[in-house]
Amino acid sequence: MNEFSLNSLLEDLKNPDEKVRYEATAELWRIWFYQKGVAGFEILQRSQALLEAGEIAKAEELLREIIAAQPDFAEAWNRRAVLYYILRDYKKALNDCQMAVELIPFHFGALHGMGLCYLALEEYTAAIVAFRKALEIQPYALENQRLILECTAKLS
Repeated sequence: MNEFSLNSLLEDLKNPDEKVRYEATAELWRIWFYQKGVAGFEILQRSQALLEAGEIAKAEELLREIIAAQPDFAEAWNRRAVLYYILRDYKKALNDCQMAVELIPFHFGALHGMGLCYLALEEYTAAIVAFRKALEIQPYALENQRLILECTAKLS
């Protein structure tokens, strides 16, 4: 994908038309999941299936292997962050979200994940910063707006 197309998708996330935003969001997720082609996508799918089947250790091992082999695969980092978040290992989840954002600074999913981790760790100011960064990319994301209010209330 060229830079113009990517910038166009990022602009579409700010469009008042919900359908335009939805399509841009879906396309960005597709790009991230297929960053390493069909093979990379299939590994992410397999890890998700293992996670859903309760085979957490196998899912984690699969993600660890793909990250070791392809450390620039941002969505593999993000998927492992989700796994760690589910396990309530918020510090590991946060580290993986940070890696995903380092690789793709506009990865709104990983930024949202960072906010959730900080919230779980009761680091409300850091959570607000993460949710605001996600909102800069997706200004209509009501969940991030709600979570900012929740964190602000916890700080008062």
